[in-house]
Amino acid sequence: MYLKRKTDGFLREWRQSEERLPLIVRGARQVGKTETIRSFAKENYRRFLEVNFVEEPKFKTIIEEGYSASSIVKLMSKVTPQFRFEAGHTLIFFDEVQEFPDITTSLKFFKQDGRFDVICSGSLLGIQYKRIASQSVGYKTDYLMRSFDFEEYLWALGYQEDIADEIFEQMQSLKPFTPGELKLFSNLFMDYILLGGMPAVLRDYVTRHTFERTLDIQRQILQDYQADIRKYAESLDKTKIQAVFNQIAPQLAKENKKFQYSKIAPGARSREYFGCVEWLLDAGVASICHCLNFPELPLKGNADMQKFKLYVPDTGLLVAMLDDEAGDDLRINNNLGVYKGAIYENIVAEALSKSGYDLYYYRREDGSLEQDFFVRTASELLPIEVKGGNSISKSLRNLIASDHYPDIRHGIKFINGNLGQTETITTFPYFCAFLLRRFLKNSSN
Repeated sequence: MYLKRKTDGFLREWRQSEERLPLIVRGARQVGKTETIRSFAKENYRRFLEVNFVEEPKFKTIIEEGYSASSIVKLMSKVTPQFRFEAGHTLIFFDEVQEFPDITTSLKFFKQDGRFDVICSGSLLGIQYKRIASQSVGYKTDYLMRSFDFEEYLWALGYQEDIADEIFEQMQSLKPFTPGELKLFSNLFMDYILLGGMPAVLRDYVTRHTFERTLDIQRQILQDYQADIRKYAESLDKTKIQAVFNQIAPQLAKENKKFQYSKIAPGARSREYFGCVEWLLDAGVASICHCLNFPELPLKGNADMQKFKLYVPDTGLLVAMLDDEAGDDLRINNNLGVYKGAIYENIVAEALSKSGYDLYYYRREDGSLEQDFFVRTASELLPIEVKGGNSISKSLRNLIASDHYPDIRHGIKFINGNLGQTETITTFPYFCAFLLRRFLKNSSN
């Protein structure tokens, strides 16, 4: 069963472009890269030639005569005589390229040759990406693929493509959802929090209509992430990378969610874990939210790189990382317990990241003012509050009202409740978070 993805549309547009370059599809393990590319190829090409450098290392010989398209095609046909190459109608798919990054040197020559389309992909391309980028500079298009967002999840459940438009129209009008609508979407969203967006998990859920195997699948994915650390973290302390990854959930559960190395082991210092966070980010298994030096624009030039929060890019995997008691309480009673703030923050962070935002927060040194997230529009800086209830924090009120923060005039609040608006604060249910960028873009036009 193939579940429709937003990447499908990107790939169709890439295929239709006369100026298309060879494509590199990045993303964490098991977010659906390979199956999406296979589905696209089946619909758009007469010939689809797939090379997996993990399963078939014999294909590493195809550059022995150089990187020209002609020599690689010749040696591919030597390794597998059944391959058929038809100019203008063939897609060559190099998968698991992290095992053989040298193949990306050929992208320039495939573009110059022009007879065949080429897509490269792999689970840990981010680890090798600087090398890959230097080998194919100017001759590639990059695309980052993530797990299912809430809209794609609704498609998987059978909702029509325009379901997001219905929610968006409600956001635009700022008319509260009816009790029935609010209950429906809130329940769907709670299931999405538990399941996350990994294709294998959703496919099993959609097929069986039960949660019976989903936790086992999530935990297997997490074990695969750990195995990747052991296999691919060549120049770093693998145990320390694993320790950082395993600390994401516990540290998010604390009131001060800033990631602290001292919580990993007594006396631990950041210099002892140099490169560990970066490895997890490159592998796509963690997301980072940098602390602003001051809540003002510009964001990127105003961040302290040494202060940050870490999130899990798929909230379903975060839930699977919780201890058994907390996980059972969440599934049986919908009780988020001490992890309530962590899970709500993580799901908003996930929605913002999947919408293309970088993540920023602010916390004053004395803890007297803190804000969960910030995004910017063309004209202002917007603080984002993530609340379990419906109250407004003192920090959000101060940021908007104070003359000390001239870039801030309005705020956004996400709650486990309904739409609402005051003069300066717009409130949305959590399930609207994936549409925030669209809402802000439309509002500024």
